[in-house]
Amino acid sequence: MILFRRVLRALFLLTGVLAGLIVAVAALFARHLINPPRQKLWVTPGELGMPYDNVQFPALDGIRLNGWFIPAPAESRRKGATIIMVHGWPWNRLGTAAQDILSRLTGSRPVELLRLAHGLQQDGFNVLMFDSRNHGESAAAPPVTLGLEESKDVLGALAFVQTRPDVDRERLAVIGFSAGANAVLYTLPQTREVKAAIAVQPTTVNVFAHRYGRDTLGPLALLVLPLTEIMYRLKGGRPLADIRPGSAAVHAGNVPILYIQGSGDPWGSAADVAQMAAATPNPSGPLYAEATHRFDGYQYMINNPKIAAAFFEQHLPE
Repeated sequence: MILFRRVLRALFLLTGVLAGLIVAVAALFARHLINPPRQKLWVTPGELGMPYDNVQFPALDGIRLNGWFIPAPAESRRKGATIIMVHGWPWNRLGTAAQDILSRLTGSRPVELLRLAHGLQQDGFNVLMFDSRNHGESAAAPPVTLGLEESKDVLGALAFVQTRPDVDRERLAVIGFSAGANAVLYTLPQTREVKAAIAVQPTTVNVFAHRYGRDTLGPLALLVLPLTEIMYRLKGGRPLADIRPGSAAVHAGNVPILYIQGSGDPWGSAADVAQMAAATPNPSGPLYAEATHRFDGYQYMINNPKIAAAFFEQHLPE
């Protein structure tokens, strides 16, 4: 009987520890969805020899957004062609330093979006880099919605660049990464000002959540993910099943969209992106980058700015 009681107590203790671990991990994920920790800017365009303006402008719903406008070289032949870059979650305009606890737990890697901006600027484009709501130096408006509300940030960015005399209103393009790519796809049905777009690894959020959970948590994901979503929705988040950027891409009109996806991305899904492209009226690709990790897909775009430049040159003719 004494042995039985000891075993029972040990089981209760183990169950309590496991339950506490599940709640703690779910709370960590939910916190990053509701109000992610801010990453400080670690470099400026000036350190890469690019002139830039610190800018501030409102999203469509008035949320304050901060960013940089990087003008093309004075001798550029492109005459006002402008690209708006939209970062992923939970990054900032520079990408991610991947130094927070969640990044270390999941094996995330640094992403240097300024390298891509530099390549595009040197190719003759104006570039706007900005922090989405709840990220970087922009204002808080929790929770993060992985593209839905963030589309209002992209619409605000489009309105802002059109106020500048060095921007050609008829030659505007956007490039988004991950949740930023989702935001781009949600933006396109709401405007006809975008002439071309690149979506780097957009994702149906339920697909991403299950693959991400399985890869990082294994069997525990079956318990952690539902609890995370409950916490997220209690703070005003939308059901994850409702965040389906492919349903927005259907209504993108004639805007050419280049899809890029890592072939071996364990978190996203090549099949998911292929379905988005198939539903898009004027798609290019998907262009599949060789990858064993999700971050290889981002790095492919950064390492190959000429792919973006050639696509935009084709669809933003002089």
